[in-house]
Amino acid sequence: MTTPRPETLAKLTPVLTKRWLSPDAWRIGTYEQLDGYAALRKALKAHPDDLIQLIKDSGLRGRGGAGFPTGLKWGFIPQGDGKPHYLVVNADEGEPGTCKDLPLMTHDPHALVEGVIIASYAIRASRAYIYIRGEAVHAARRLRNAVQEAYDKGYLGRNILRSGYDLELVVHSGAGAYICGEETALLDSLEGFRGQPRLRPPFPATHGLYASPTVVNNVGTIASVPPIVLGGADWWKSMGTEKSSGPMIYSLSGRVVNPGQYECSMGVTLRELLELAGGMQPGHNLRFWTPGGSSTPLLAAEHLDVPLDFEGVAAAGSILGTTATQIFSDQDCPVYATYRWLEFYHHESCGKCTPCREGNYWMVRVYRRILAGQGTHEDLETLLDTCDNILGRSFCGLGDGATSSVTSSLQYFKQDYLDYIEGRTAPKLSDKQLVGAH
Repeated sequence: MTTPRPETLAKLTPVLTKRWLSPDAWRIGTYEQLDGYAALRKALKAHPDDLIQLIKDSGLRGRGGAGFPTGLKWGFIPQGDGKPHYLVVNADEGEPGTCKDLPLMTHDPHALVEGVIIASYAIRASRAYIYIRGEAVHAARRLRNAVQEAYDKGYLGRNILRSGYDLELVVHSGAGAYICGEETALLDSLEGFRGQPRLRPPFPATHGLYASPTVVNNVGTIASVPPIVLGGADWWKSMGTEKSSGPMIYSLSGRVVNPGQYECSMGVTLRELLELAGGMQPGHNLRFWTPGGSSTPLLAAEHLDVPLDFEGVAAAGSILGTTATQIFSDQDCPVYATYRWLEFYHHESCGKCTPCREGNYWMVRVYRRILAGQGTHEDLETLLDTCDNILGRSFCGLGDGATSSVTSSLQYFKQDYLDYIEGRTAPKLSDKQLVGAH
């Protein structure tokens, strides 16, 4: 186990996680003792346009994967249009390895509730929704309790803190479909339809929930709003990098001594995160890893010092995504890992578009052949050709994400595939598991 150096420890910047270890942190009494709802009082005294400008000035970017500038998204909402405006929080966290929103909602739900109220006030919304994954029963229970506490204290409902502003907040549990993490599929599900992505344009900013102007933001994005209101844009920008400001929660899992959530200034490297996590497990050496979940291209040991911000990861050929940093060692197989991820995407494809529905179905079968020792060299060309026909041709990002581990594992670990095909590595799947792969 490695001991972090002082300069590495300095990378830890607890902002969203600062209350997580406080006794009864999820209760409103504890939250109020630790700056809770102070930002709301400050925000309600400001003009909504000034709040939007503050978020723009802070450089806050979406924490859900795409990294779109939050203030810019809020500014897209047309004003004076006579239509109701909605804020929808995407809490449908369901990607393999991703686990930063669920602990936030479990340990500090009021941070999200307060952020929802401020953001709704800024975009002139009188109704807001938190769409949470159906399996997240404990987090949803904590969240609903926090919403009720906020109503009881006058932070939600009519005439909030005597400001004249009204807001109703609903916590809605989905049915556990990964596709509902895509914002337009989420909106369809929220309206009671089958969760499938919509054709864009029109965009949610003008035709979102119930065909009205809607902002859809991630849990971490909205929970970042109260600290920015209290601390100011310059304080927020003092953390992170020039184009990727503020702290980020990095979820470390896999072959590390101390897996968990590490909130650091953006731009931290994997080398530093591993140092904070106590290093690799004994007997394991880093071989490959995901910078932002299973839908992001794999990186290798050579990328240990890549800055984990939006620009740094993109320059290395991957995506920061949800900062779900899954760590694999020399005892793990990149071919098998990719197969398991691909099984997930095949299962979760909504089936609306042909490239994703058919492409993932057939790629799973190709992987089964390879892993059963019955693959051919032509299978590798088939995989790349299939990825080429999915990438950029799918209705939403699920198809694109599914190709990421396939193309990147072939880029960095083609020899592992050849070892299965040419018989140097023993098959991982049996003939029984191969049924339907031909």
